[in-house]
Amino acid sequence: MPRFLTLADVAEQLQINSPQAYALVRSGQLKAIQVGGRGQWRVEEKMLEQYIEERYAEASRMIEEAKSKSS
Repeated sequence: MPRFLTLADVAEQLQINSPQAYALVRSGQLKAIQVGGRGQWRVEEKMLEQYIEERYAEASRMIEEAKSKSS
């Protein structure tokens, strides 16, 4: 796999649409860079993996909070 992914690649891997992938970049949740004259976005593979790991950690925290509230 190449070092950098397009937003379409990111969208495919996360099983979301391209505008949702762009929204993740715009919000700062997913780190990306602009390259080329038209400023196309690229996401480094390790940044996508980091984003996914952070989402898992957030999900775990939410589950633990829900458990502690229901106890």
